[in-house]
Amino acid sequence: MPDRFPAAFSAAFSAVFSAALLTACALALPACSPQDAARPALRGQALHDAPYARDFHLIDADGQPRSLADFKGKVVVVFFGYTQCPDVCPTTLLELAQARQKLGAEAGRLQGIFITLDPARDTPEVLKAYVASFDESFIALTPRSPQELAALAREFKIFYRQTPGPIENSYTLDHTAASYMYDPQGRLRLYQTYGIGADAMAANARAAARKKRGLRICSKTQKRPGFQRAPEPAHDLPVRGESAKLE
Repeated sequence: MPDRFPAAFSAAFSAVFSAALLTACALALPACSPQDAARPALRGQALHDAPYARDFHLIDADGQPRSLADFKGKVVVVFFGYTQCPDVCPTTLLELAQARQKLGAEAGRLQGIFITLDPARDTPEVLKAYVASFDESFIALTPRSPQELAALAREFKIFYRQTPGPIENSYTLDHTAASYMYDPQGRLRLYQTYGIGADAMAANARAAARKKRGLRICSKTQKRPGFQRAPEPAHDLPVRGESAKLE
């Protein structure tokens, strides 16, 4: 299928969007105090008390039911995609696997979860082999029906859409390219943009694991008094037929 968005446009869009996103986050967050400086910083968009992406109830490749509660005590990264994804999915999973390697002895505290948006083609056998090719600790989960997938996507603010391919009955998926990170208590903490890199993922995991010290994102901009709830994601800007923005 011809690429609807040239690579140069994609790179430029990603750079502009990432800069705009981080600027918006900075404006919404208080400046760092001396006390904040002692706390580990997260690299991405902090999500506290978000009214979405709260939990899932799916089955793994072995047919066992899974929810966030099963991974209590670990930092969890949840990513949505499909096994035939040409670039976004393998890139993200590879970065996540490299992040675990960078954690060294703490690697076991970071759990990667891949949720398929294409259960019709991503059979349990295919999913199990796919995630294991990146890291044997990764777990793949599947919605039980199209209705459950649609409900899950609404809960997690995930954009996905089939795009017809060049061969009859073939298709690709446009989908959100970001990932969510949860702390060891199962609380949603962070939105990680696509291409954040293994170093940033590892740093985020370390920060999220240090729950007793608190989490912060620094800004040089002062903020008016008052608390701002996590923003609602938007899904109107797909990139190269593979992703859409989350704010």
